[in-house]
Parts: sequence; structure tokens; C-alpha cells
Amino acid sequence: MAQPKRLKAAYADIDRAKFYPLTEAVKVIKERATAKFDETIEIALNLGVDPRHADQMVRGVVELPHGTGKTIRVAVFAKADKAEEAKKAGADVVGAEELAEQIQGGFSDFDRVIATPDMMGVVGKLGKVLGPRGLMPNPKLGTVTANVTEAIRAAKAGQVQFRVEKAGIVHAGVGKASFAEDKLVDNIRAFMDAINKAKPSGAKGTYLKKVSLSSTMGPGLKLDVASTAQ
Repeated sequence: MAQPKRLKAAYADIDRAKFYPLTEAVKVIKERATAKFDETIEIALNLGVDPRHADQMVRGVVELPHGTGKTIRVAVFAKADKAEEAKKAGADVVGAEELAEQIQGGFSDFDRVIATPDMMGVVGKLGKVLGPRGLMPNPKLGTVTANVTEAIRAAKAGQVQFRVEKAGIVHAGVGKASFAEDKLVDNIRAFMDAINKAKPSGAKGTYLKKVSLSSTMGPGLKLDVASTAQ
């Protein structure tokens, strides 16, 4: 199939074999994000790990300094005082058993799920629904917590969760094409720093094998890994 004219123009003059310094890559990607909506700037990493082994799992969370540019809808499982606290903190959906029933019935209008520890007996039954979407609350990610105010604030502020896939790939949105170049660079470096800090004990050889940057509808560029360091 022939490339659409817009995409063909976006790829014009791009060296597919070149490893671009981060600042140059951000500039090029922004210039070529010409869709009729504010495209997401996406990063993809190929890591030298085999996540089938527990000691090679890469998973974590990072709060991007300039947010993601995306409005995050937060669902909170809590009761009594903690439910009221969650509502005051800006949670979009708050509930307990009745919320679990709604989710079992197909309700999915949320991007992050937070639960107080006492609610995990209820939330645990939703593993088959929330798990495949990467939404299952986890203490290591700060989404099982008694401090619901802070968890909601972090989620709304641009906190990004990441988890390596079976093939050793991690991908995430790190901002919008409308962001200033320096803000995108800050976000990407913060994300890369979190990935490096999450390096598992079982990782052997080269950890960061390949890194690429793209926009939703634009070309992808290979990044010079060294240029992404803080």
C-alpha cells in the first residue's frame, strides 16, 4: 500500500539509519506531527531482559515533570472517610462493592484505579478485568495506599506506569506535540532515568538495546541512548 502523502512528507529527509541526539529528535518529531489533533509523543524501548524470569521483570512508575498532556480519569475503591477524602481530592469515580459490580458489568470510563488496603478483597476479584488493561492496583506502584489524596494528585499530575512486555519492549506516552521542546526533553529524560533505576538484578549484557521516539501519526526516529541521560 502506498504511503499517504502526509506520512510520506513526514518521512522526507529522515535518515532511517541514524541515531539522533535527543534534542534533535524531539525537534524533528514535533515539526512532523501534522495531524489534525494534538499527537502524543511516544517512546519505545527494547530492553535486554527476559520478563518470563521474575528477576528480569521491569516495572515501575514515574511522575513526569511536565505531565503527559492527557486528562486522567481516576477510579478509587474506598469506604467512609477515605471515600470522602478521595472525592475531595478530585477522584472521578469513588465506590466499593457497587463500583466492582459496575466494572464487572462493563463500566470502564477510567484510566487509573486506586484502592485503600482494606478494599483489596473486593478489588482482587476484578483481576481478569483490570489486569489485561494494566489497571490492577499494586502497592509497588503506589496505587494501593491509605494516602488516597497523594495517589490521586500524582495520577492527575502526569504519573506514568510502565511494564516490560513479553518481547522486552516498554512503551509510553511522554507528552504532546504541543509541548515545548525543552519540556519534552525533560519528560523523556525523567522517563529514561526511571527505566535505568528499574534495571532488574537478573539483567545481563546490554540493558538499553534500542530506543525510538515517534508521534501518534508521524515517523519514528532511533535515539542515541547516551543523549537521553540526565
